[in-house]
Amino acid sequence: NDEAARAANNGALPPDLSLMVKARHGGCNYIFSLLTGYPEEPPAGAVVQEGLNFNPYFPGTGIAMARVLYDGLVEYDDKTPATTSQMAKDVVEFLNWTAEPEMDDRKKMGWKVMAVAGTLFALSVWVKRYKWTVVKTRKLVYNPPTTKAVRNPSSPRTETHTEGQGFLK
Repeated sequence: NDEAARAANNGALPPDLSLMVKARHGGCNYIFSLLTGYPEEPPAGAVVQEGLNFNPYFPGTGIAMARVLYDGLVEYDDKTPATTSQMAKDVVEFLNWTAEPEMDDRKKMGWKVMAVAGTLFALSVWVKRYKWTVVKTRKLVYNPPTTKAVRNPSSPRTETHTEGQGFLK
């Protein structure tokens, strides 16, 4: 609930980090740096307000969230060393998954789309190469019209007759 969250974070309501991975520029890296960026002592000259903790990766360097990850805080079943960096990486990967749980399915679908697109591309190359060769190699010949003089014995004048007009294959 919100009251317990505010009490645990010095009165500030913590953000929903499940979407913060996608909302921030450099989301995964930002969350990782935020979780691991608490120095033991603030650097000399850094001004931190009362009730805030110094974190150079947070805008303004003063954050209400205290350091939450320490070495050896959890114990992994496979005996992986529980360093702050390893735990922060696990948290970031989990938050990335919660922000986009369909990512694995989308990547599998991408492989299927690429396979179908490749097949269609190969088919279109085949059609262009083997089916269109008849159209592309066709030769059109033009036979100009020829005129013959034809004499009709019943008529005193000579008639002309035209043959061979048009395009032939």
